[in-house]
Amino acid sequence: MGDLIVRGGTVLVGGAWTCVDVTAHDGMLVGPAGVGPDGVEVDGAGLLVAAGYLDLQCNGGLGIDLAGAPERLWELGVLLPQFGVTAWLPTIVTTPDGIVDRAIEALAAGPPNGWRGAIPLGLHLEGPFLSPAKRGAHPEALLRPPTLEAIEGWSREAGVALVTLAPDQPGALEVLDALVQRGVVVSLGHTPATAEQATAAVDAGARWVTHLFNAMAPLHHREPGLAGVALADERLHVGVIPDGIHVHPRVVAMTQRALGDRLTIVTDAVGALGMPHGRMTLGRTVVTIDDGGVRLADGNLAGSNLAMDQGVRNLVAFSGCPTEAALHAASTAPAAVLGDTVRGTLAPGARADLVVLTRELELVATIVGGEILYDAR
Repeated sequence: MGDLIVRGGTVLVGGAWTCVDVTAHDGMLVGPAGVGPDGVEVDGAGLLVAAGYLDLQCNGGLGIDLAGAPERLWELGVLLPQFGVTAWLPTIVTTPDGIVDRAIEALAAGPPNGWRGAIPLGLHLEGPFLSPAKRGAHPEALLRPPTLEAIEGWSREAGVALVTLAPDQPGALEVLDALVQRGVVVSLGHTPATAEQATAAVDAGARWVTHLFNAMAPLHHREPGLAGVALADERLHVGVIPDGIHVHPRVVAMTQRALGDRLTIVTDAVGALGMPHGRMTLGRTVVTIDDGGVRLADGNLAGSNLAMDQGVRNLVAFSGCPTEAALHAASTAPAAVLGDTVRGTLAPGARADLVVLTRELELVATIVGGEILYDAR
C-alpha cells in the first residue's frame, strides 16, 4: 500500500485497496477540490479512508417520503452524506400512476443551483410488478402485471437504473429481457418463486436480489426458492438489510459467509430514518417507529430506519467479518451491480467519493467529488 492523494475530485495516487490506514501513511488524507491548485492536507491521524457508501435501495429519510414526493430526491441527497452515503438510487415503491413519471422528470431536471450532496445514479423502481402473495407493505390494489406497455419509457438513458420484479408473474421474463436490453439492472424480489423460476430469470439476465429473505419464499432444503438461488448462484449480487430486524444477526452471519464479495448492504430506509420513535405518516400510511423498526398497524415491516454507516458496523458485529469485507459490501459491490467503474474503489482515476472512519467504523467525514460535505468533528 501507499499514500492516497486526491486532486480535482479524482484519486490521483491510490491503489487496489479497500481502505487506507492513514496513520501508516504519514497522516496524509485528501485535498478538497476548490481549495487550491494543490488541494489541502487534512489531519487524518488514526483514521481509515474508504470508498464512499452506495445505497441501492433508499426510499426516503429524515421525514422525506419519495413515494409521495419524488421531487424531493435532491433534498434528500443533501442529507445522506451524514450517513456516509456518497451515491444512491432513489427508490420508488409501488405507487399510484404518475409518481414514477414525476420521479423520472425530477431526476432529469437535475439539481438546483449550488446543490451539494450524495449523487443519485438513477432510480430503483421496486414495483409494481410484484407478487400479491409476497407484497409486503406494497398496496395490493396498485400492483400490476408486467407488460411491455407498462415499461414504455423505462431505460437506463431515461434514468431508470434498477427494477425489482417478481419472476413468477406471467410476462415477467419478456419484460425482464426488454429492460436488460435497455441497460436496466433487473432484480428479483417480492416473490414466492421456486428455484426453477428464479434460475430462469437469472438465465434471462437478472443480476441482483432485493432484500434477501424478506418478501420471498423461505429457504427449504427440498425447494430452495429464490433465497437458495441467491446464496448459490455466482451470477447474482444480493441485497441484505443488516439491521438485526429484517434478518436475524445469526442469519446475517451465515449469509455473509455464503455470499462473500456478492453481498451488498442496503438500508431500505424510508422517511423514518433519522426520526424519533413514535407514529408518523408515510404517504397515506401511518407507521410506528420503535426499537422493532418501522411497522404498519398490522405489524408488518414497512422499510427500515437503518442508516448506511450503522449497517456497515452491524455487518462486522453480526458476522465477525473483516472490516474490508464490510466496506466492500457498502461500496465496491453495489458499484459493481451498476457497472460503475469510478466508484467503490481507491484506484487512480476513481472519483474522490470517500468516507473517513475511526477504527471502529464510526463516521468522521464524508467526501463527495473531493469536497467534504459532512464532518462530524
